[in-house]
Amino acid sequence: MRSWRGAARLGFVRLGFVLGTALLLSACQIDLYSGLNEDDANEMLALLTHDGLAAAKVRAKDGTTSIFIDQAQFATAVDVLKAHGLPRTKFATINDVFQPSGLIASPMQEQARYIWAIGQELSKTVSQIDGVLTARVQVVLPDNDLMKREVTPSSASVFIRYDEGSQASTLVSQIKSLVANSVQGLTYDKVSVTLVPVPHVAPPPVPPPVPAWQVPAASAAAAALLVALVWWFRGAIGGLLARTRPSAPEAAE
Repeated sequence: MRSWRGAARLGFVRLGFVLGTALLLSACQIDLYSGLNEDDANEMLALLTHDGLAAAKVRAKDGTTSIFIDQAQFATAVDVLKAHGLPRTKFATINDVFQPSGLIASPMQEQARYIWAIGQELSKTVSQIDGVLTARVQVVLPDNDLMKREVTPSSASVFIRYDEGSQASTLVSQIKSLVANSVQGLTYDKVSVTLVPVPHVAPPPVPPPVPAWQVPAASAAAAALLVALVWWFRGAIGGLLARTRPSAPEAAE
């Protein structure tokens, strides 16, 4: 008899664990972005939380951070982050471009890598201006022949996609000066800037904090379902035990 009761108790524990796990997985979160640095992850998490989305941050073993979002809110989260230019583009640094490879590069290859590195560094710098969502800088350094009398000047073009509600459009002269002073032989008048405004997305009003004693409807329904299933299985197993319990011997007259 005791073995039957012990097995029943063990069955209750296993049943509760399985049902609890299933209910937790029913409201699972999926990976939104991974491989993020801490600053980008914090900015994205703050933005998603401010918009009322159920986001979470998890740090990986390699030091990077991942952002998780409720599966039902995945599309909304992507749209919100995209409207704010997040996650930010990862630019290669000069150290990344000029890593030792053991191969001897030609002068043309070295020149191309140098131009690419300058463009990446300037793009990263311009993208850090408040209100700039996307920035690209293309630098042209002509290969002038020393025997030629006419020298082709260097030039650069800057593409900026910015928040229409910011002051980024008023900084064109500063951006041109920044690029011109960062490239040897480049003058201010040889730097062109193309601005593309993006409609400003006003953040929604912050909802009031929910008191700790208030349980969301979904959680309450899940808890009620779990309790109902546990009681149903308890009654079923109790009935099975009652049917299999040996009857007491009748008293002799």
